[in-house]
Amino acid sequence: MFSDLRAFLDALEERGWLKRVSEPLSPELEIPEVLRRVMYARGPALLFESVKGFPKWRVVGNLFGSLERIRLALSAERLEDVGRRILAPMASPPPITLMDKFRAAADLFELGRYAPRAVRSAPVKEVEEAPNLLSIPAFKSWPGDAGRYITFGPLVTRTASGIYNVGLYRIQILNEAEAIVHAQIHKRAADLFASSRGCVDAAIVIGGDPAFLLSAMMPTPYPLDEYLFAGVLRGSGLEVTRGSATDLYIPARAEAVVEGCVDVSDLRREGPFGDHYGVYDPGGLYPVFKAKLVLRREDPIYYGTVVGKPPLEDAYMGKAVERVFLPVLQFLLPEVVDINLPEFGLFQGVAIVSVKKRFPGHGKKVMMALWGLGHMMSLTKVVIVVDHDVNVHDLNEVLFAIAQRVDPQRDVVVVPGAHVDVLDTGSPTPGYGSKLGIDATRKLPEEYGGRSWPAEVEPDPEVAERVRGVVERVLG
Repeated sequence: MFSDLRAFLDALEERGWLKRVSEPLSPELEIPEVLRRVMYARGPALLFESVKGFPKWRVVGNLFGSLERIRLALSAERLEDVGRRILAPMASPPPITLMDKFRAAADLFELGRYAPRAVRSAPVKEVEEAPNLLSIPAFKSWPGDAGRYITFGPLVTRTASGIYNVGLYRIQILNEAEAIVHAQIHKRAADLFASSRGCVDAAIVIGGDPAFLLSAMMPTPYPLDEYLFAGVLRGSGLEVTRGSATDLYIPARAEAVVEGCVDVSDLRREGPFGDHYGVYDPGGLYPVFKAKLVLRREDPIYYGTVVGKPPLEDAYMGKAVERVFLPVLQFLLPEVVDINLPEFGLFQGVAIVSVKKRFPGHGKKVMMALWGLGHMMSLTKVVIVVDHDVNVHDLNEVLFAIAQRVDPQRDVVVVPGAHVDVLDTGSPTPGYGSKLGIDATRKLPEEYGGRSWPAEVEPDPEVAERVRGVVERVLG
């Protein structure tokens, strides 16, 4: 567990997973271009020590550009173990006996370890200054972008009942005190803004410990408090401190925090922005964040990411979500064996899931269940269901299953009039389109005209053993 971004950078550098860049570079196009090239080459994290026009700041990028770095960030040998940690409170059986109640009390105590901890002294409060969003080295990633964007600045808000939301949205800087928050309609913050009036307290977080940063981009089970969720990912509670210009608690060990509010009545046109679909998203009308105060360290480090055609840094973060939430998915759907969200499937574009099939129609049952789950799965455009013995991460095996086991009329489902990712370029209307399901499982007699599925071809084991020596000699 890392206390802050700097501790994580030290650990990366010790392992040779971070390189320093001393050449002066601009956050407008230059740093993003370097980061993209290094990401495509599956290279290290980069710390830019000389940022043109921003002498107070350094910039770091490609923090999470490998699963090894993400496992280090979460202090986990296997990302699935993090998912089991998330699942533990939900999976415990109800206490009946006295011993069960003791165990339940222990589980509750364990959950308390993950709760945020309020502190008065905070590194993020080393400097307090009037808001100037233009002084933050946010990126202009593509020539056609509408301006400079904060691309990895978790936005902290709080519901009327006191539940904290930490969401990740692109934030377009307009001027010293205003920025547009691209909170898509399916996001928790958009729900909060739709049910609010006036200016909703909010804080943009720059930097922070790596587990907190990763928690911001994960589909936190609603309505779980996202500070608590960050604590679960970290393995201990997040240190927070009361804001100076809002009533919010903010991460105490962040690099910087911009306090302000989101004016839900002030909608302005955001975009265009070059997104992970590989095209410019034209944007739309979104609410304006109005800055009140900047809190920062004396020598802050800005963390930003760049997006575009995969595989960039976000592809690895998507893979991390897949692995972390597999145990949660298996808890909800015990028949699920594994899942693959291919990096070129654009997160919510394609999901391949293997299942232990038990009854006719089981494949369609699973695809419908996935579309009914939370934010991560409900936006998925294409779901492919295969048998338990198909390796979902081997696309050749998946294609073979589709070619061998699918009858289009029987096994392909098209769901019209469905909600989809707002960024999906293929849908006729932003956020509204259709879904495709493919049942590529072996068919039971009820699904196969009363016939049994043909037996798979397999070699005679005795013959295989007799000729083994010949094969080994021929193949060298």
